[in-house]
Amino acid sequence: MIPRSTEARTGVLPDRLMSMDAYRGFVMTLMAAELLQFQAVHEALPGSTIWAFLARQQSHVEWVGCTLHDLIQPSFSFLVGVALPYSVASRTNRGESFRSQLGHTLRRSLILILLGVFLRSIHHEQTYFTFEDTLSQIGLGYPFLFLLGRTSVRQTWVAFGAILVGYWLAFVLYPAPGTAFDYTAVGVPPDWPEHFTGLMAHFNKNSNLAWAFDTWFLNLFPREKPFLFNGGGYATLSFIPTLATMVLGLQVGRWLRQKWPANRLLRQLIVMGLIGIVAGVMLQVLGICPVVKRIWTPAWVLFSGGWCCWLLAGFYALIDLWGFRLKPLLVVGMNSIAIYCLVHLIDRFIIDSFHIHIGRAPFQVLGAAYEPLLTGALTLAVFYLILRWMYNRRLFIRI
Repeated sequence: MIPRSTEARTGVLPDRLMSMDAYRGFVMTLMAAELLQFQAVHEALPGSTIWAFLARQQSHVEWVGCTLHDLIQPSFSFLVGVALPYSVASRTNRGESFRSQLGHTLRRSLILILLGVFLRSIHHEQTYFTFEDTLSQIGLGYPFLFLLGRTSVRQTWVAFGAILVGYWLAFVLYPAPGTAFDYTAVGVPPDWPEHFTGLMAHFNKNSNLAWAFDTWFLNLFPREKPFLFNGGGYATLSFIPTLATMVLGLQVGRWLRQKWPANRLLRQLIVMGLIGIVAGVMLQVLGICPVVKRIWTPAWVLFSGGWCCWLLAGFYALIDLWGFRLKPLLVVGMNSIAIYCLVHLIDRFIIDSFHIHIGRAPFQVLGAAYEPLLTGALTLAVFYLILRWMYNRRLFIRI
């Protein structure tokens, strides 16, 4: 623990909140922690409730609901919105014109989209054009986020509501799958327990508006074989409600820059989080809209957005208010693009290098069941050392 800053003691917010970087670091650590392979340990030790719980939280839900792992992408998107007011203010203070800032925004958007496509193309024989990657989803919505950042708070809330209502209405107006719909042709068992009935049937996996759009849109690109469905149900159009998640972050970022008293900000984040979670759950309970991350339903925007507010509140209280530093999270959070690319590009190279040069025996010291865990832990340590080296030399990858 380090001494609290003057701003924390007086209850006034500093110009930059370290809690944003720590929260981002926490999110990216969760993403990289897939290397720990809790599921493999659970399968080797099926009688352990602890490993069953950890494996569950490190996996995505099949369709409806949420685990800790499901909060990674909305948190990353939410934090993009939180950071925007700071970025715009910084560029404006440097004398950059609107035209210059818009140009930077469009370049950043294009780079994020293409980087997402590049990372998804690994292990494919040709460019794999798909746009459900986190970076691509953020890139597709980022120009709209920038423009909304120049509107009033009221106008931004109106846009937020319009995105949610419009996206929900578009799904509801698209015909729901009938009893004769062949789910097996789109990779879904006909007796899958996650199927909805009634109004929420419009949000069934690989039979909804977003799936229909992708069967047209993705086939406009050169492909190894025609696109029929995404095995996980993910879709390009999810960038629209993802924009709503970023807009929610934008509004929170505006609160942060207003330098409210600390207790007021903390209370605001907690209340906003509660409203979002309750609203998302109620939409599902009432049969209006399910909480589904894979197609980013409006109910998911509200539910996950509520959790994002609570998580930010927690990190704000720990770091900016009470003075805990949590430097490892800051090291990771300030180079989020770097760790994202490292995990996707060289994780297997590092693991294979361990096996080649030191063998498997050192990773089985606790028993064969824990080999994946120890291998992943050492790989994460290598990634952290790389990021720590970059942090110490002030090397930060920015787009």
